[in-house]
Amino acid sequence: MSPIFEFFFDAYQNTSTLDIILEGIAFLFGIASVVYAKRENILVYPTGIVATVITVYLLYKAEYFGDMMMNFYYSVMSIYGWWNWSRKKDDEYLVPISRTNNEEKLIGFALFLVTMFVTYLVYTFYEYDLEIPNYIDILTSGIFFTAMWYMATKKIENWTLWIIADVITVPLYAYRGLGMLSLQYLIFTILAIQGYIQWKKTLDKSRAIA
Repeated sequence: MSPIFEFFFDAYQNTSTLDIILEGIAFLFGIASVVYAKRENILVYPTGIVATVITVYLLYKAEYFGDMMMNFYYSVMSIYGWWNWSRKKDDEYLVPISRTNNEEKLIGFALFLVTMFVTYLVYTFYEYDLEIPNYIDILTSGIFFTAMWYMATKKIENWTLWIIADVITVPLYAYRGLGMLSLQYLIFTILAIQGYIQWKKTLDKSRAIA
């Protein structure tokens, strides 16, 4: 067996069939969610909720509490984003794609710092021995938290944050032996780059019309 196949399959030798199936479902629905986000399609949220709820369960079992907290937050924020993206007035959506203003940048930075602190407290509460991967997890948790809020409010900067955090997460999950999730975040990175390009075209077009 080649090293690539060994990397993806060895980690699942002691994993239950149910958990493998659940991770596969989360994998597919997670990718579908990002594809819908790139297209500015409301289905980003129901597909995302399926993926994140399953992932919360799997990460809790693996004791990756920082990632678990983030996916729990994604589930909650997906409900808000679903409502926010759906709002209409006179058959027109009320939340267009836009850029963050100075106030929103400050709020985003505050969310980043608070999330890292809360994630650290979660690890401390579970008396987890923190190692370098856990500190990286704390960092990416802050980035992902802010990215999800920006996505729920249709700020184009959400894609920049997704790209940064995804690039960090790919080797992190590979190191942890979570081959399927590592591959998923590699795909997320590619889709996030495409999402940024597509949203920027939409934003530039709307500005030109205005």
